[in-house]
Amino acid sequence: MGITPLQFKQMQERLGKPRRAVTPVFERTAPAGANAHQVILGLDPSLRGTGYGVVRLVKTSPQALAHGTISCPANWERSRCLVKIVQSLREVLQQHQPGVCVVEGLFYAQNLQTALVMGEARGAALAVIAEAGLEIYELAPRKVKQAIVGFGGAQKLAVAKMVQRMLRLPKPPAPDAADALALALTHAQEQRRYSFQAAKRI
Repeated sequence: MGITPLQFKQMQERLGKPRRAVTPVFERTAPAGANAHQVILGLDPSLRGTGYGVVRLVKTSPQALAHGTISCPANWERSRCLVKIVQSLREVLQQHQPGVCVVEGLFYAQNLQTALVMGEARGAALAVIAEAGLEIYELAPRKVKQAIVGFGGAQKLAVAKMVQRMLRLPKPPAPDAADALALALTHAQEQRRYSFQAAKRI
């Protein structure tokens, strides 16, 4: 099938235009390079309770900048929960400008429906993080517990108490937030001292 001279000229013009580069949605004010890892976001995604924790690396000891749980009532539709996760994480990113995110690794759920719901929440959260231009790593839950408590099968309360101690918090953080802070602390330990196991970048 032939093309007219005009169509050929239009094709040349389109091909000659430079392609738009994919850029982060948020303009980052944090410096690039090594300093970008000074603020770490830990993330424990879940549809009804996504935990997050932001840690800054300082010379003496890590400092908690923020932590909490993005909670959604049981009677909310899944789509409404996903929107809240996206909006809440955007606010955290804009406020604290982390340079890297560490997310809890996947687990194998026996219930297929549970796995699908967890996947939706994880996907929504990761999309927001990637949209902001952060490097994203994942760590297996057992590796995090081993790093923080010294035992891969530690209970959530033990993790929360150790996180409280390491960050000098007035009280133990909520379980999901404690898991997120533990992720950030584990990544900080790997960067500063030694590696328990190299984090997987995603």
